[in-house]
Amino acid sequence: MNRDQMLLKLKKEQNKIWDVLVIGGGATGLGTALDATTRGYKTLLLEQSDFAKGTSSRSTKLVHGGVRYLAQGDISLVLEALHERGLLRQNAPHLVKNQKFIIPNYSWWSGPFYTLGMKVYDMMSGKLGLGSSEKISKEETLKAIPNLDEKDLIGGVIYYDGQFDDSRLAVNLCQTIIENDGVALNYFKVIDLLKDKDGLVCGVMAKDMESDEEFEIKSKSVINATGVFADDILKMNDPKAKKMITPSQGVHIILDKSFLQSDSAIMIPKTSDGRVLFAVPWHNKVVVGTTDTPVNETSLEPKALEEEIDFILTTAGQYLKKDPTRKDVLSIFAGLRPLAAPEEGEEAKTKEISRSHKLIVSLSGLVTITGGKWTTYRKMAEDTIDKASMVAGLERKKCVTENMPIHGYIKQPNYEDYLYIYGSDRMKLLELIDKDPKMREKLHNDLPFTKGEILWAVRYEMARTVEDVLARRVRALFLNARASIDMAEDVAKIMAKELNYNRKWIKNQVREYTNLAKSYILE
Repeated sequence: MNRDQMLLKLKKEQNKIWDVLVIGGGATGLGTALDATTRGYKTLLLEQSDFAKGTSSRSTKLVHGGVRYLAQGDISLVLEALHERGLLRQNAPHLVKNQKFIIPNYSWWSGPFYTLGMKVYDMMSGKLGLGSSEKISKEETLKAIPNLDEKDLIGGVIYYDGQFDDSRLAVNLCQTIIENDGVALNYFKVIDLLKDKDGLVCGVMAKDMESDEEFEIKSKSVINATGVFADDILKMNDPKAKKMITPSQGVHIILDKSFLQSDSAIMIPKTSDGRVLFAVPWHNKVVVGTTDTPVNETSLEPKALEEEIDFILTTAGQYLKKDPTRKDVLSIFAGLRPLAAPEEGEEAKTKEISRSHKLIVSLSGLVTITGGKWTTYRKMAEDTIDKASMVAGLERKKCVTENMPIHGYIKQPNYEDYLYIYGSDRMKLLELIDKDPKMREKLHNDLPFTKGEILWAVRYEMARTVEDVLARRVRALFLNARASIDMAEDVAKIMAKELNYNRKWIKNQVREYTNLAKSYILE
């Protein structure tokens, strides 16, 4: 996966017409481009920043049916999500793990209530289930999670869901697109839509953000899969377009694994704001979240609000023996959910807006996909290409992604080895590291990442900046923001040598990355 090669391929096709052009390189855009190219459509994906830069790298790291949606009565969404969870576990076992969850019960009625609820969840999973739920005693609950608050604890309920690495899946989806003859480019911004004499969208004007070169690109179908920025493209299409997105912010904190001395995750089903709170083991740390706060501004780098930070710390402290404080937070990150705006006359709190996806076809033929979540990205993509191919009059072709392995597929990964996320690439990565003893050196004592992984990210995973590497190829920024700052200069030097950049580039990259990473630290 090499950006220069992708650019060359785009330039060679300059006078030809693409079948499908996807704007947006997050979960939805990548899934959509993969669906299109594997059906045999000539496909191009353009991303203004890096793949999964926005919401798609900031999830709770769960591939799940949605216990909360079951409580809300959104049965069709739960069924769809559970089915897709099973498929994703089959198609990317190197990234999607079976995770045990425990719901602690602190009231006499909650045991039977949640036991019944989880049995329904199991039943809805069908053949793609990950394990049977069961009610456990207080003693068994404390044995599973020794540092759970014992006061008033009655027992617990075990159930199973999926856990994954979001931006690593995005990288692998991108690699799968390219392996299936699609073209995907990061740092390539759509600046305008092209229209024919009848006012129908027939392509885009796009700008290479690295060279400032502009391109006129023709396509039979244009798909807006830009998440929280979907309204920007809709306004580009029609300045009078009504708002289709209601952004909602979700915040997570990362704590040391000592706060959750268990391989099991905790699910707190009812909190003071009505949301579910999770504490999930992830890359030898603990992800705790999330919140659901309506916001008006969309940004690639949303910031956690003080009340969100307080909510997570306070709620986690109610269930853990060791109360987390601000100084215990290794990293804090916020993401924006691209929820479909309620219809006129409807009023809904963001936590009540359905997580189902929504397809919009503009009069110009622009197809927009909004809503949804990582778990259902494949089904969203299938529905989008079904619709887009019909609107554009493309030859009808069947979706083939349901049982298609994703790049890196390996049947039985060793989850004890932190390199498991590379899947089938792990051996090639180790070969690269073995060629140069310096590549074996760790970048920081508190994190496992080596210099060889940086070289791999630049050479084979289209990483262009220090942030691309430390935030999304290895997850240092999200796991320990302070440690990642210490790593930045070494990373920049390795990248500069590989990409033929000078000392000035190194200095600028370290400065830019340090400024960014500081916003992931709670002072």
